[in-house]
Amino acid sequence: MSTSRAPVFPLATSTWDDAELAALQAVIAGGRFTMGPKVAQFERLAAEAFGAGHAVMVNSGSSANLLAVAAAVLDPQTPLEPGDEVLVPAVSWATTYYPLQQYGLKLVFVDVDLDTLNIDLAKAAEAVTDRTRAVFAVNLLGNPVDYRGLQALCDAHDLLLLEDNCESLGATFEGRFAGTFGAMGTLSTFFSHHISTMEGGLVLTDDDRLRQMLVSLRAHGWTRELPVENHVHTKTGDAFDDLFRFVLPGYNVRPLEMSGALGIEQIAKVPSLVAGRRANAVYFHERMADLPAVRLQREVGESSWFGFSLILEGSLAGRRREVVAALTATGIESRPIVGGNFTRNPVMRYLDATVPAQLPAADTVHDDGLFVGNHHYPVHEGIDLLHDTLAGLV
Repeated sequence: MSTSRAPVFPLATSTWDDAELAALQAVIAGGRFTMGPKVAQFERLAAEAFGAGHAVMVNSGSSANLLAVAAAVLDPQTPLEPGDEVLVPAVSWATTYYPLQQYGLKLVFVDVDLDTLNIDLAKAAEAVTDRTRAVFAVNLLGNPVDYRGLQALCDAHDLLLLEDNCESLGATFEGRFAGTFGAMGTLSTFFSHHISTMEGGLVLTDDDRLRQMLVSLRAHGWTRELPVENHVHTKTGDAFDDLFRFVLPGYNVRPLEMSGALGIEQIAKVPSLVAGRRANAVYFHERMADLPAVRLQREVGESSWFGFSLILEGSLAGRRREVVAALTATGIESRPIVGGNFTRNPVMRYLDATVPAQLPAADTVHDDGLFVGNHHYPVHEGIDLLHDTLAGLV
């Protein structure tokens, strides 16, 4: 018999209620499971909710990154092609980087700011060369980048801005949603994220040309979902012939109709879900203020607080293994901060990348960083337990 217990302070919990279960049952009763009208409805609602011109749903946030990079490289009107350099933060998830490699782009790793955990804009400016064409910015753990500074950098060097906003759905900067500042921005709707469609992701864009490319790339690179007159490839007008006309080197990363139905219910809850997470963040920072051995993430704009990061300093520096063991023993789940310093992963031997000789902030995140969960409901007891456990180790 298993003796495992449910965690007291888990990393992820469900945001579903009876509405989502009913939505699933309605799809089952209707008998259509492949991408259809529910997905299209969710796309319209998501675009409206986040103030974007268009939203294209795919089967994951990773696939959203893949299609965004693919569209940017394949679009003849976007100044990005194989061999170009793209600035990326040294701390992010694996599939921020892989699509860039897969499309022949050279990754230029830039250290992060240890307080915000996002790309260090001063170091990004220093990393620009005459081959730099884009920045793939990442909003880490719910925290938006300094878009004002980032946009100034892009404007000064005529750089394309793409956004990996998979961890930061609902975050805003100066009243505008993260994920809508660049040519394209990506979102994830995986189980552990702000909203859940089981698996799923979105690409946001205001550009109808890019939207049509994303729609084609999502399903085999064909023209089937495009109008006769479109920006990708004009169809023949013969409905039968146009069923199997392939014009882009695409994929099959379509979402299921169930995921679209779930998204319709979940998108309506975004304001309340984010508000609950932000309320927890206020309590978290107040409660942790008397622990100088723990550096907390500094909010930029209005974070949607995916989770709560902890950088161990002072008397706790170098003791992460001990800290994790103590948290686990008290029922608190924790994880490394995303991929830590990603350049320290063995997969780097497959990537064409420029890596600075030193990445001190990313190294600190890698060696002394961890994060715990946050949720849409009050988690004061979990935060209290976290505080007391850490205080007992100082």
